[in-house]
Amino acid sequence: MREETSAASSGGRGVTLQSSGAGEEPRERHPHVFVLDKHQRPLQPTNPARARKLLKKGRAVVHRHTPFVIRLKDRTVAESEIDGVELGIDPGSKCTGIAVFTAEAGERRGRYSIQLDHRGATIRKKMEQRAAYRRGRRTRNLRHRAPRFLNRTKPKGWLAPSLRHRVVTTLSWTNRLARWAAVRSVHVERVAFDTHAISAGKPLEGAEYQHGTLHGMEVREYLLAKFGRACIYCGITGVPLNIDHVHPRSKGGSDRVSNLLLACIPCNEAKSNRPVEEFAPRRAADILKRAKSPLRDAAAVNSTRGALQRALDALFPTHTASGGRTKWNRQRTGLAKTHSLDALAVGELDTVTETVATVLVTGCAGRGTHTRTRPDKHGFPRLRMPRRKQFFGYATGDLARAVVPTGKNAGTHTGRIAVRSTGSFNITTAQGTVQGVRHKHFRLLQRADGYAYSTRPERKTTDAA
Repeated sequence: MREETSAASSGGRGVTLQSSGAGEEPRERHPHVFVLDKHQRPLQPTNPARARKLLKKGRAVVHRHTPFVIRLKDRTVAESEIDGVELGIDPGSKCTGIAVFTAEAGERRGRYSIQLDHRGATIRKKMEQRAAYRRGRRTRNLRHRAPRFLNRTKPKGWLAPSLRHRVVTTLSWTNRLARWAAVRSVHVERVAFDTHAISAGKPLEGAEYQHGTLHGMEVREYLLAKFGRACIYCGITGVPLNIDHVHPRSKGGSDRVSNLLLACIPCNEAKSNRPVEEFAPRRAADILKRAKSPLRDAAAVNSTRGALQRALDALFPTHTASGGRTKWNRQRTGLAKTHSLDALAVGELDTVTETVATVLVTGCAGRGTHTRTRPDKHGFPRLRMPRRKQFFGYATGDLARAVVPTGKNAGTHTGRIAVRSTGSFNITTAQGTVQGVRHKHFRLLQRADGYAYSTRPERKTTDAA
């Protein structure tokens, strides 16, 4: 099914609009393998079958486990034919989608997909805790310190730590992919929503992506994101949704985004041209509060995308596009609504013929802590942390495989480990945490790089809302 929304008529009732021209469903492929030459310079990614043959014949060795990278022992860049790849980036508030694809004559073929989870909410919580500690110190009976005012300025383009984290991690992964593949250009969403067009309630003159087939896509996409692609009245999802007016247009209501809601067709028809207070009196206060929520989230995301685009411009040939363009491409090519597929659909394209079946999900996991002790519930130290990070050749966060021959933990376990000075380690796998595995059963796969990894299957079906 394709995504559907509608513009409500003057009486508060809507006519469903459906995007046209959904293309042939793309074929799914396994993620490609990144290839380096013998001097660790990037070559063209290859399919898993060919990578297995190269490893089996001894022509290549494993350079990195996740993402999987091999290094050829008998080939250099000068002896190879490299077409290069392109990157698509769909920046988001909670996670960012990154797609590696080849492009030829408007046809895109997905080669690798990454979902980068952000921890902006965690950073914001930590910053609030620090602010609380500072406020507390001001009222405590401590040694006197002269007050400081107006002596700390913020540089031009300053971003809050929770926002800067999104830019830095996305840029870090873009540079990583450029080390493993020959990146020719980058396509990035410059804005998810045109807040000026949304607030104005009418299309802007001269904005190309808001005319013709793309007309009105910004407002519809913003409402879908704002209300979670669900009916505001009954909460149903996965069905066509109409754009409804809080205060009906037939009674003087405007088309500003603060006066717009999403409603399924039965609820929209039952409401007709009645105000929300009359149609749903018990939930009217909550509905009105959600409808009038400010565009703060959209503005924060837009400012982050701008900083990311400027950083990418300094490194790669960068092409920008609107979120409305991305949605139109996704509908037209029959792709599902995910961050990784949105990244594949960013910018100008004709068709998408291949997608990736498995997505690598990654997020910041840290590289340890400087804490020297652990406090009890009263704040007193109860134990001391060791200064060493490595024990028996392993450090917390390393990716390893444990083959345990006997005992209650018998079997093969692959995941991130937590080391102990006793030599009895814990390992966290996709099935859970296995405790008390001796260090002699482990084999190192990859050193900790500050990120945690998992995988998920790519969605195959498109949304109806």
